[in-house]
Amino acid sequence: MTSIKHMEFQTGDMPTEDIVILAHKLTRDYVLGAEVVHALRGVNLQIKRNEFTAIMGPSGSGKSTLMNLLGCLDTPSAGEYWLNSQKVSELDDDELARIRNKEIGFVFQTFNLLPRATALHNVELPLIYAGVSAKERKQHAAESLEKVGLGDRMDHRPSEISGGERQRVAIARALVNNPSILLADEPTGNLDSRTSSEIMEILERLHDGGQTVVLITHERDIAAHASRQIHLLDGQIEQDVITERTA
Repeated sequence: MTSIKHMEFQTGDMPTEDIVILAHKLTRDYVLGAEVVHALRGVNLQIKRNEFTAIMGPSGSGKSTLMNLLGCLDTPSAGEYWLNSQKVSELDDDELARIRNKEIGFVFQTFNLLPRATALHNVELPLIYAGVSAKERKQHAAESLEKVGLGDRMDHRPSEISGGERQRVAIARALVNNPSILLADEPTGNLDSRTSSEIMEILERLHDGGQTVVLITHERDIAAHASRQIHLLDGQIEQDVITERTA
């Protein structure tokens, strides 16, 4: 394993074109009654385009807080966050919602699919929010489902397919807007070991095709599929290393 050495950025510096994620002194504090919880303590992080990065850490390490900030689901208490050359750390809720839909593809542990909608319609949803025409939506959604091997399951509802297939639908939905990053939060947490391996193979294939993937996990065997591992502890980066990806 080789430790990562980052280019030094100063406050206000715009990231270079090869960097899709830049966090500079990123801090997040929460007030719980009379107590202030320092969830993130000045995190500096750079992720280049087409990297496959796993973010790890024990409970309370700050990895979920970091995921929420990287996914524009929350805003930092201090510091800067740049995504795809845009400074998003100071945007309002409406602007963050637009960034989320355009730049980030989310994959969650619980799939988050509409139970009464077909796979095709579930994948179409981000395009509906983006104002894409019905004809284009169906075409792009079908292409996205083909990418994850579900071309023959487009008309099936979540109750009619397996857990692994549901997660494939969720991945297809995450990809349909051609996002800058695919952000996967414990994507194999509800799956057995064989199906987990299949899902990780899909993420690897997408990465090999040029997709930037950020994986949040507490499982070392899942993190081993990434080519870079970032370990958090007490709201700070404890270790940031290049690893040899599992075959």
